[in-house]
Amino acid sequence: CNLVREDPKMALSPAYERHPQHTLVFADALVGIRVALGERVLAETRSGLILREGSYPETVYIPREDCDVDRLIRNQATTHCPFKGDATYYDFEPPASATTSAKPETKVEQICWSYETPFDQMLRLRDHVAFYPDRATLTLLDQ
Repeated sequence: CNLVREDPKMALSPAYERHPQHTLVFADALVGIRVALGERVLAETRSGLILREGSYPETVYIPREDCDVDRLIRNQATTHCPFKGDATYYDFEPPASATTSAKPETKVEQICWSYETPFDQMLRLRDHVAFYPDRATLTLLDQ
């Protein structure tokens, strides 16, 4: 596996026993990113974590503290990644006033996800959120 253990006692996910070739690698540098729905900024950070997993597109995980968490409402959906842990999902819920404005906003289901209790080797993902690029506009910021 291509993970560096931060602590030699850290337990790898059992999935690595079955798929030792699977890679999960964090980029060395942090990235700046803004997430928006129309003109509403849902998140903006200069501390995004870039995760490269196998042949999947890179995913940027944004610190929860840099997100508009008042508009992100946890739903009942969950999934399990054998390498990262259990994911929880969030919907964007516009404020009541935004649904009657000149440019009404609508609810967006499962706009983002989070690993609230990731496996040991993915602890950097705790307190971070990743947004789906097909449900919101993700813009890289100049560093």
